Amino acid sequence: MHWLGAVERLREQRLAGVLVTIADVRGHAPRDAGAKMVVSATASWGSVGGGNLEETALARARAMLDDGTDAPEQLVLGLTDKARTDHGRQCCGGEVTLLLEPLPVVGSVAIFGVGHVGLQLARILAAHDVDLHLVDSRPGLLADERLALPADGEARVRVHHSPVPELALGAVPAGTHVLVMTHDHAEDFALCDAALRCTHLGSVGLIGSTAKWARFRTGLAVEGHDGATIDRIRCPIGLPGPSSKPPAAIAVSVAAELMDLLAADRARTDA
Repeated sequence: MHWLGAVERLREQRLAGVLVTIADVRGHAPRDAGAKMVVSATASWGSVGGGNLEETALARARAMLDDGTDAPEQLVLGLTDKARTDHGRQCCGGEVTLLLEPLPVVGSVAIFGVGHVGLQLARILAAHDVDLHLVDSRPGLLADERLALPADGEARVRVHHSPVPELALGAVPAGTHVLVMTHDHAEDFALCDAALRCTHLGSVGLIGSTAKWARFRTGLAVEGHDGATIDRIRCPIGLPGPSSKPPAAIAVSVAAELMDLLAADRARTDA
């Protein structure tokens, strides 16, 4: 598999990896500068030259994964019979500088309901390196011309038109942070009920007032959820304290809270 395909696979599977690149070659070496290899905890794709060179790169890349290292590293290896090695000798006579770049797991967010607030939130999140899932039961709200997401945004956006939105919960990857903000309180409730029955999701947030949440808590208990399970849902969402009510202002507050949740995910991965 080409290294680009390997990077894509790791992102799709939400697995961490390390991209190893030959940054510089002095003298003779098995591969030229620019050769790449992608390393995960259990597999590798591509080659930077085989032998001790490659085995040393694999070992260091996996040590970085084990340590949760998020900063790039350089590794300089001499290819002579005098160079110390744990994996056999390569006597090409040159020196190779490797650049090892961590490929972290990218955060995933699913917005259920792309109304006024959901649309503004999607436009903010589109600027960030996240997998962004937009779900709505109304196909017209998911049209490209309405979404008008920035063309230079970093997010990978996936649109799900689902007449039964809770079915889309099974289509989002493990660890996805779910935000429930549809146009219909009955739809919101069905989504909350279904989300609490899922074991693969990250956090679950519900837009609304404390009065709405009190009604939902009672209803979720009737559906058989215990108190600890119901407490998985945050309501209201957004930063604590007084907030402005225009959709764009609410979206900014919710996006700021999400950035904290995604940062906490990264910290747990690095621990």
